[in-house]
Amino acid sequence: MSTPGMPLQAALIPDCTKPEAHRAAYKAAKDHDAIFVCIARHGQRWKVQLDAMASRKPYVSDQAMTVLQSAAEALVLDGTVEQANIGADYISMWPVETEERAREIGAAFHAAMYGLQLLQIAAPSQPEPSPPRPGGGH
Repeated sequence: MSTPGMPLQAALIPDCTKPEAHRAAYKAAKDHDAIFVCIARHGQRWKVQLDAMASRKPYVSDQAMTVLQSAAEALVLDGTVEQANIGADYISMWPVETEERAREIGAAFHAAMYGLQLLQIAAPSQPEPSPPRPGGGH
């Protein structure tokens, strides 16, 4: 069994196809101060959803979200999903061919988002360093 607030294994990601399952899973994530993740049937295929707003911890920085954006774009480019929406605190990707693949994707993105959130807590973003001055001086 997974520890609340920790990344979920693929088999433990809830199927939120029914609205009441979605509400219950989101409430459970909020109660455990965890990043929400679920899969849901989307027609004959599946959708993956993650939402960092369920957690009261700091959101993932914009710089870190670019990592997740790149991974989602790779899934679109290789045809695994047709669409991916990535926001500052939200990810959705669909359609995914099988439930098993949706669970794998959900687990991977949940672990990545959770790890990036922990990194944000441990090493908060710092202002961008100023560019080097002409002539190489500091």
